[in-house]
Amino acid sequence: MKAGALPVDLFQDHFDSYIKWLRDKTCFKEVGQGWVEITTPHLDRHNDCLQFYANYDNDGINFSDGGYIIDDLEASGVQFNTPKRKKILNEILNGFGVQLINGNELFISANTDNFPVKKNNFIQAMLSVNDMFALASSSIASLFYEDVKEWLDENDIRYVPSVNLNGKSGFDFHFDFVIPKHREQPERILQVMTQPNKANVEQLLFSWSDTKLVRPDNSELFAVINDTDQKISASVKQSLYNYNVTPILWSDRKEFITELAA
Repeated sequence: MKAGALPVDLFQDHFDSYIKWLRDKTCFKEVGQGWVEITTPHLDRHNDCLQFYANYDNDGINFSDGGYIIDDLEASGVQFNTPKRKKILNEILNGFGVQLINGNELFISANTDNFPVKKNNFIQAMLSVNDMFALASSSIASLFYEDVKEWLDENDIRYVPSVNLNGKSGFDFHFDFVIPKHREQPERILQVMTQPNKANVEQLLFSWSDTKLVRPDNSELFAVINDTDQKISASVKQSLYNYNVTPILWSDRKEFITELAA
């Protein structure tokens, strides 16, 4: 036996204690129309006890979260409105055998034989989807970058990804995509902006002002801006225009395909 291993009887005691804790801390409450509200000791990201609902019908036992998880995430800035985010959500749900119905409701059916497994899977699915709150912060930038890359690929727009360009100052500046010069089209540089604000717009303009001095005279910079989950202020766009930077709002991206693909 390895050091620190538990004897079977002692391990069984710990397991029994866990089951007792789970049973004692789980509450049931009738909420009308045949539904029972189940409150578990598992905590969501707000440190609130996880709740869901169950009822009986001719097909067996149904579990639903009433749309709580998705609605809470969307209220916190996680929108499931791009192929990448929908794919992540569907992969999580499929892994636990849970469906998404009515646009926002997690749902699964069980019978008396598989009730414990299905109930456990449903709780795990709720917790896993709940963890997608991370998409509202740093991960969202990576996701939007991937969305832009996928869009370029789908439209046969050739590019070199993740390029460091040297400015007149001698400093290197990172740009997300460079589309090389082709026939009558100049070099085009694309920078992804997930959450444009005064600070990162100023940084982009400084980077471009220094870099442009040593690029071909007709090089162009485009800022690809995520306006899916936010409204882009007129001042942000005007600041870019003032430095001859063309903003590409994600909602308007189709208008630029011909210009970038040439």
